[in-house]
Amino acid sequence: MNLLAVACLEAAVFFNANLHTGAATPQGADAILVEEGRIRYVGPAARAMRRAPRDARRVDLHGATVVPGFTDAHAHLAGIGFRELEFDLEGTTSLEDLQRRLAARAASTNAPWITGRGWIESRWQPAEFPTRTALDAVVSDRPVFLMRADGHAAVANSRALALAGIDAQTADPAGGQILRDANGVATGMLVDGAVELVGRLVPPPGEAEELRALELGAARSVRLGWTQLQIAGNTRAEVDRLCALYRDGRIRLRLYDAVGGPGPDAAQLLAGEIARKPCGDRLTVRGIKLYMDGALGSRGAALLAPYSDAPQSTGLLLNSEAQLLPVLTEALRRGIQVETHAIGDRGNRLTLDLYERAFAAVPSAGRAVAEPRWRIEHAQVLDAADLPRFAQLEVIASMQPSHAISDLYFAPARLGPERLKGAYAWRSLLDSGAIVAAGTDAPVERGDPIQEFYAATVRRSADGYADGNWHREERVSRAEALRMLTWAPAYAAFEEQERGTLEVGKLADFTVLSQDILVVPDEAILATRIEMTVIGGEIAYRR
Repeated sequence: MNLLAVACLEAAVFFNANLHTGAATPQGADAILVEEGRIRYVGPAARAMRRAPRDARRVDLHGATVVPGFTDAHAHLAGIGFRELEFDLEGTTSLEDLQRRLAARAASTNAPWITGRGWIESRWQPAEFPTRTALDAVVSDRPVFLMRADGHAAVANSRALALAGIDAQTADPAGGQILRDANGVATGMLVDGAVELVGRLVPPPGEAEELRALELGAARSVRLGWTQLQIAGNTRAEVDRLCALYRDGRIRLRLYDAVGGPGPDAAQLLAGEIARKPCGDRLTVRGIKLYMDGALGSRGAALLAPYSDAPQSTGLLLNSEAQLLPVLTEALRRGIQVETHAIGDRGNRLTLDLYERAFAAVPSAGRAVAEPRWRIEHAQVLDAADLPRFAQLEVIASMQPSHAISDLYFAPARLGPERLKGAYAWRSLLDSGAIVAAGTDAPVERGDPIQEFYAATVRRSADGYADGNWHREERVSRAEALRMLTWAPAYAAFEEQERGTLEVGKLADFTVLSQDILVVPDEAILATRIEMTVIGGEIAYRR
């Protein structure tokens, strides 16, 4: 059913369409003329046909809805691909289910390590973290290491803990926590900085597997309707792999990349040793991804006051001002975008504080670009005093709507009723004048633009559940949600003049839908199918 061979269109008329251009749409417009990868005309089909070259291809969309190409403002391409290749624990319904899946995996492989990702204990009954003893009961003869879906926590069995030298005397690493029982014995749960104590021992994938994961991740993204994915933190080596894939014609998806920092990759970008366009116009490397805190689900998000369900903890800070401020000031001087992971209200406040200090230290005259367009990734829990600072500082809120409908099963217990008012506050941020760019955080979430649109506009679970704790007053209009998934990510990548709306002169990136998501009933949104993904005039996917 998938069109794996890309149809390259020198000139084409896409007609018989229901157009939502994201801009002023000409009266009676139902067609787009594409030439050499760009939009040359938007209007009535008859006029588009007359303007088209004689050999232009005609593509009848049979009344389908066309929107500007969906852009995922925050995702992890390699992780998406590895989810396709590895032991996937998404949808695990209980600890017993995890054990059953682990037993089946152990029986099917003789690999020296068993690794996987995707479990979320907050959806289990009881909602408790798994332990080493639960894993030992299934596999004890080789190490087991299973990442939570958010990537900020993992559980290891006793064999893996022993290989890592983790015992009752092992100190918590900086920015991490080894969870322990009442007797001080490690339970097997590792949070944030502690994850790497075991993770560094896992045999790394080979080069061919790394390339295959990126290829699979890109292909899946295109099938889901994405025309660009913005990678939230990778490595110089991954940039090189992406270039190899582009050269071989194995991926077509546009990518906007931020390398992880602080560290050698970020230093190379700041020094100009990584080209902004390293291998053609579909890959841009312009950002540095930093971390302030951890994740809410594993109680690593940094809070101003203790967790309501863990009063001994206020979460974790993963970097200090001394580590981050030099990166920020140099980024301003070099024209490098900064995007910082911040989830808790303390994590967000500290990030905004650091941004403000960097802006003061390097005023406009000393910056390489007038609008740095720095971002906070996630911005999940905000104190009321900090919410207006996004607009005041011109900081983009890069948020993932599906996090709300995943997290709001457990977030009330973590945060309590007062803090919950500032959680996943898309409506309040938009009303304050901030720009909100929507993404998925895949593979943490499914990575589906239709799910993100539903979460932003409906703010209910997939089966329609919501209660007062879900604060549905923070949902956005359908037009706003579409803008969050199209124009806003383009703006966040300095590309709003090229992408994000369907206008003459812009790149011919658009997504074709089976129904009009701006008008169908709430309960019908999730039934929307991707009929076609067009990138630069090329049909990259057809259903």
